[in-house]
Amino acid sequence: MTVIRGATTISEDTPEEIRKAVKELLEQIESRNDLKRDEIVSLVFSSTSDIHSYYPAKAAREAGFESCSLFSAQEPDIDGSLPLCIRAMLFVGKNTDPKHVYLRGAKMLRKDLAGKINIAIDGPAGSGKSTVAKMLAHDYNILYLDTGAMYRACALKVLEAGVDVEDEAAIVDLMKDVKLDVVFENGTQKTLLDGVDVSEEIRRPPVSMASSSVSKHPSVRMHMTEKQREIAGRMSCVLDGRDIGTFVLPEADFKFYLTASPRVRARRRYDELTAKGYKVDLDELLSEIIRRDEQDSTRALAPLKKADDAVEIDTSEMTAAEVLAAVKKHIQESI
Repeated sequence: MTVIRGATTISEDTPEEIRKAVKELLEQIESRNDLKRDEIVSLVFSSTSDIHSYYPAKAAREAGFESCSLFSAQEPDIDGSLPLCIRAMLFVGKNTDPKHVYLRGAKMLRKDLAGKINIAIDGPAGSGKSTVAKMLAHDYNILYLDTGAMYRACALKVLEAGVDVEDEAAIVDLMKDVKLDVVFENGTQKTLLDGVDVSEEIRRPPVSMASSSVSKHPSVRMHMTEKQREIAGRMSCVLDGRDIGTFVLPEADFKFYLTASPRVRARRRYDELTAKGYKVDLDELLSEIIRRDEQDSTRALAPLKKADDAVEIDTSEMTAAEVLAAVKKHIQESI
């Protein structure tokens, strides 16, 4: 006798959704374990307390699993559990190496089976997205890909070349010879521009402002987007930016949009820059943040905006640790 486990989620509590999800789950279990229908001795289902409209066992019988005994049970209401989840246990009348199957949102119940995950964190400058993205990647032991650094490096190249940030044709020509590399050492991203580590230089205020102008050009964005998608396509990572969830990775597993008032964001940037020894004016930073918000949200290609399925968090009155806890809480509740 072998026990094979599986789980899936539904988008809403309807008979149609339950029938579809149960059929998909059982057929996947059957296929991956090379089972014959009559080798299944019994099927036991449990569903979370927010599922009422239909018995998974009845859906299984309608899907053709008629030769075995079928049972359904409802789980107790547990705070923080994965919502709209159906679990299954198949008792098989042969000894085999079980291949458990977790589909849809239930994939994250088994990280060893889930494969890679991508987490998108978007928001305006100073909202705390980079800080939280780094902390989240560290806690989950996955890659943090600083997409903003890639655009900043392009902007630095434009400034060093004396090219007008609004001259797209000249920038396109300049980009042909740019050698931009991203390397990872001990979990930290370093940005190399023409072989030189510019990780610190690209954080200067003039580069920050120029990156907003440079990144609005379609040719630059598409070049960087290709690089980002290639990296995210082969490994689990957290990406932060302004259009990750809407444009770069619209199929990301989790999406967040962090925001805060302009004055709070200006103060954060002021504290960050003064701590590094830069002499900056708070009112000028506030004006710059407002201008940059306008630039980023009105550009023609992939403007700054919240993805429809992103979770919005106002970080104005929150510490980075509190924001991180809120993000992780949502991820845990979703899996």
